[in-house]
Amino acid sequence: MPRRSERVLRGARGTYARALYRACGFTPEDLRRPLIAVVNSWADFVPGHSHLRELAAQVKEGVRAAGGTPVEFNTPAPCDGLAQGVGMHYVLPLRDLIAASVELMVEAHQLDGMVCLCTCDKIVPGMLMAAARLNLPTVFVTGGVMPPYQGTRGEGKGPGGTWRVASDVKEAMGAFQAGRISAEQLREIEATACPASGGCNMMGTASTMCAVTEALGLSLPGNATAGATTDALREMAYRAGEQVLELLRAGATCQHFLTAEALENAARLALAIGGSTNLVLHLPAIAAEVGLELPLAWFDQLSRTTPLLAQFKPASPYTITHFDAAGGVRAVLYELKRGGLLHSRCPTVAGPSLGNLAARLEKKDEGPANAYEIVRPFEQPLSPEGGLAVLYGNLAPEGAVVKQSAVAPSMLTHLGPARVFDSEEEVWDRLWEGKIEPGEVLVIRYEGPRGGPGMRELSLPAAVLVGRGLDDRVAMVTDGRYSGATRGPCIGHVTPEAAVGGPLATVEEGDRIHLDIPQRRLEVELTETEIEKRLAHWQPPPPKKTQGFLALYAKMVAGADRGARWSG
Repeated sequence: MPRRSERVLRGARGTYARALYRACGFTPEDLRRPLIAVVNSWADFVPGHSHLRELAAQVKEGVRAAGGTPVEFNTPAPCDGLAQGVGMHYVLPLRDLIAASVELMVEAHQLDGMVCLCTCDKIVPGMLMAAARLNLPTVFVTGGVMPPYQGTRGEGKGPGGTWRVASDVKEAMGAFQAGRISAEQLREIEATACPASGGCNMMGTASTMCAVTEALGLSLPGNATAGATTDALREMAYRAGEQVLELLRAGATCQHFLTAEALENAARLALAIGGSTNLVLHLPAIAAEVGLELPLAWFDQLSRTTPLLAQFKPASPYTITHFDAAGGVRAVLYELKRGGLLHSRCPTVAGPSLGNLAARLEKKDEGPANAYEIVRPFEQPLSPEGGLAVLYGNLAPEGAVVKQSAVAPSMLTHLGPARVFDSEEEVWDRLWEGKIEPGEVLVIRYEGPRGGPGMRELSLPAAVLVGRGLDDRVAMVTDGRYSGATRGPCIGHVTPEAAVGGPLATVEEGDRIHLDIPQRRLEVELTETEIEKRLAHWQPPPPKKTQGFLALYAKMVAGADRGARWSG
């Protein structure tokens, strides 16, 4: 059976295509080899992606050495941190746009396989969606983490001194506004927290999705936690280029790896490390590409039976660099395997099965001596349950999500009066002015996939709450979402969202809201009759966008409980 690229290039019919390739410097010998898409997401202003040109060069060398011809193109690469506020409307929609752009480019040119280079929050899941959809031989190279800043003072004391990462900047903003740190301290944190290229060195969505990719068996062992500027990562990039040719020769396409068992492995891994709540948006969207459904209840069931084995900044002093030194993803998979919670026979693009790659690393020479404190033994977890919980009740009939591993014990249950805001801007202004009282529940609505539109993450308001020292006294509830690194009682993904007539639309100032994470409940103290009465008088707000991509997106996007997948 001819390769896909041969349909375009061989014989007299391929003359025109070959002529165009020659214009770019490709030789006849190049065009007789398999054409491998090097799908890059380089962007010179996004820290997680500003170094990917160098990694792509290594991938291309590996492809050539293994007998293929690399053909490189770029996708968009949004940065959630840079897009905070107004720009955040556009970031989640870009996930689906990235998936479509990869699909269209690869199909248009009938390429034979792919190596996908990506690091950050929406780019990794977007490329995973595309890889599942295309079902070609595919290897992922995730771009590694930026080094943490190590000093001798300031926020975030950890092993060996002070470790500072991007999430410390957001929390410092709230601390400064509350008068808890000086302007000089704020400037120092700004200047040191992000010292070089790489993904944010905390357990945010980027780190979570890179770990998920490794647990799915689609990247090489150790890739998820490798340093962005290390020789080890450059070597992995070269090997990935070689390995995609091995997959092509073996006929091993993406769906060979992306199975129901692999998705369960990936979810348990993320739950065991206190991963991002955005997992429950991205994994269902990826699963849908292979005809599988992952409802919210599935995540909650897994979380109840998966122990929390590790925590990282901002929920602990440790960084992803410490995680790498303690064995990274393979160390956690090893503990899950010991506990009987790993589908060990799942294949990986590296060759060995996932169970064979899982290994407890006692200590790297440059790593911390207390590696077992970073990745706990299965019998001695940090908590018997995983990092996420799904809540239900008359305020969230179809579910809501919280990162329970990052909530103070005193706030696992809470009863307080609602303060109601119809946008992120409204709650941000109130927080910045210091007009939030202990005990309150901040309700932020019309920020869901349709109402936003685009389901903004309320990362900065949540971090300012922490910086003001209110994360153990104030809860937040929204139909929007949060950063993977958010901590505190921040409940997001409330469905149905307010913009489509969900109960969140009926909440009024002073209504008492009851949060009970252990019992998985989110309730407003209103009778069903009162909720129905209020909904009968409710009018949907006018759409925030009436033209452009977001207007179309709002008409076509699914709810957060179904991964906010754009069905257009």
